[in-house]
Amino acid sequence: MGMRKRVACCCCWFLLGTLLTGPLFSAEETETAKPIAADSMISLPSESPLTVQQLAKIAEEAVVEITVTGRRGDRVGLGTGFVIEPDGLIATNLHVIAEARPITVKTSQGDSYPADVVHASDRKLDLALIKIKAENLPALPLGDSDSVENGQPVIALGNPYGLNNSVVSGVISGTREIDGRNMLQLAIPIETGNSGGPLLDMRGRVLGLLTMKAQYTANLGFAMPVNALKKLIETPNPVPIARWLTIGALDPQEWTPHLGATWRQRSGRMTVEGTGSGFGGRSFVLSTVEVPKLPYEVAVTLRLDDESGAAGLVFHSDGNDRHYGFYPSGARMRLTRFDGPDVLSWTILKHQYTPNYRAGDWNNIKVRIEEKRILCYVNDELVFESEDRGMTSGQVGLAKFRDTEAVFKNFQVAKSIPKTSIDPAVASRIEGVVGEIATTGPPSKPLVETLLPDSPASLTVLRSRAAKLEKQAAQLRKLADEIHQNATVAELVKTLTADEEQIDLLQAALLVAKLDNDELDPALYQKEINRMARGIQQELPDDASENDKLAALNSAMFADLGYHGSRTNYYHKSNSYLNEVIDDREGLPISLSVLYMELARRVGLNVVGVGLPGHFIVRHEPQEGDSQLIDPFDGGKFLSRESAAMMLQANRGIPLTDEHLKTATKRDIVIRMLSNLLGLAQEEQDPEGMLRYVTAIVEVDNQAAQSRWIRAVLRFQTERRAAAAEDADWLLEHRPEGINLQRVEELRGILDRPR
Repeated sequence: MGMRKRVACCCCWFLLGTLLTGPLFSAEETETAKPIAADSMISLPSESPLTVQQLAKIAEEAVVEITVTGRRGDRVGLGTGFVIEPDGLIATNLHVIAEARPITVKTSQGDSYPADVVHASDRKLDLALIKIKAENLPALPLGDSDSVENGQPVIALGNPYGLNNSVVSGVISGTREIDGRNMLQLAIPIETGNSGGPLLDMRGRVLGLLTMKAQYTANLGFAMPVNALKKLIETPNPVPIARWLTIGALDPQEWTPHLGATWRQRSGRMTVEGTGSGFGGRSFVLSTVEVPKLPYEVAVTLRLDDESGAAGLVFHSDGNDRHYGFYPSGARMRLTRFDGPDVLSWTILKHQYTPNYRAGDWNNIKVRIEEKRILCYVNDELVFESEDRGMTSGQVGLAKFRDTEAVFKNFQVAKSIPKTSIDPAVASRIEGVVGEIATTGPPSKPLVETLLPDSPASLTVLRSRAAKLEKQAAQLRKLADEIHQNATVAELVKTLTADEEQIDLLQAALLVAKLDNDELDPALYQKEINRMARGIQQELPDDASENDKLAALNSAMFADLGYHGSRTNYYHKSNSYLNEVIDDREGLPISLSVLYMELARRVGLNVVGVGLPGHFIVRHEPQEGDSQLIDPFDGGKFLSRESAAMMLQANRGIPLTDEHLKTATKRDIVIRMLSNLLGLAQEEQDPEGMLRYVTAIVEVDNQAAQSRWIRAVLRFQTERRAAAAEDADWLLEHRPEGINLQRVEELRGILDRPR
């Protein structure tokens, strides 16, 4: 049996390799990188290694202190950076400058400057470049992190805990992949405030940026290699500080904050951090939505960073100090009436532990407000009932207390809000299908004593049972993945079956990303794009022309928000996931084009997709006048037909034809996005991923014969023999052109053999 299975796998890889030589889909080409400027650096006394003392004295002139302030002007962050260009270009970590915060740079000479521009940032690499208005600053030369050796001596400079110009020495222990990032492992202690500081070789050249420390030992840290920084220098995506400060800011049409703290929203989620100015660190934000007449319900799903904190719902608020609050506090649920600004005017109506609250996890809390009572729910279970009538009307919203950091999603106000939990009958039916798997705590003493006399047999039986359960758990995870993927593909097909004008391209593109992320909620990103479009419209006069709207769209998307084509890590899957493109403001030509088209539609512009081979672009088709080709990957650059022809010649070596400039249908766009992911999965030798994407392609276009053949081979390779036979039979029945039917018959013959 084992030999037959092994032979089958080898045969499958032969079929797969024969069929899939080269990329399945030619992804877009990047531009040639520009050289990095290397002049005006700190002058080193010689090419010979220096002592730690000599290096520290020279390099500290280029090291800066970076502080980030909150909305009330208090310091909320401290880190390090270093000058890489004398005109004020400074490198640091993205987490040092946070987001949407004022940034101040203090040089070694004691001069302070506000950051003028966030010159470039990369969330995945945790890197940032900021620009200050300064001249003739000492700058550090950049080395080559690809040439580092294990055991190589290095020094690091920074401002740990605000202790400026601190120096530590150590060695490079090796290179490690952490969270998909290649990093330098260091035998060096890294503390708070060191982040963003330079790691230098003994000739004073930067090899990396200090990024993180190990939690389990003091003298182990990590640095981002400087060669990753070089790529960011070559492809900046500048965001003016005025715009940077508004990223993630609350939409005033939806929310009104009170009593300080930092409330931000992004992609449908709201976060809060910092201490509110109210007593006990209270801060709250009120929704502008019109509250329904009684009875009504208000709900939110939230997660706390620390269960000793407190955050949750507000209702019956007068817009000042009076309101009710229902929230977890110290891992217990609490219902409080706030009648004033201090603790003496607060009345805790209910406060107790409930097993329905899942500490450290997402929890849905809901309040139903009726004429004579208040009902409080946690994860759909009633935990409190109160007849308190201290307040009977007012606004609803969210609140936090103390130093709590919290994340909220799915805030709702309605006459009735559906339950979030699974119906017990449905859950029972599912459990019956997949079988009973016991999940208990530590083994009881009586159970141990019962099994102890037969310890050898007990060990064998228990370990056999554990191995079986582990395999069953793996199968359950596969089953869950398969159900999620099938449900998502079905939703995608349903979205694309509408007439072309009615197809929601944004929803379809988000569903493509959801194939790989079952937690993705497209509705949150729909809301975010609507919010972005409203921001563009608010800047336009009532009589704005189409050219005015196009200019406003380009300015908002590229100059203000900093969306840009990904050149540093072009083939990363994140550039194809539209939700991550929206979050990170970086993507492929096609993903940026989809975003551009959807924003354009919302501000009243007709922009369509143009699927040039190797580089997707868009075309603005005005009601009057000539159409205009636009390249969202290149900052919304206008293209002539001649420049598009030159691009195609450079990327594919073929002449431009009218066929290349045809409008891409929304279904074409989705299939091309899936094909991009299919090609990446092929490069990664990920057959499950390939099967996921090619299945979506076949279901969207059931006449895609080549894709169906690819799926047949992949199904065979992943032990889905019956499904592979279905695809092979379809091909033999329909006999589509371009398919080697002899190869299909060979596969069908293999599938018919007994195993």
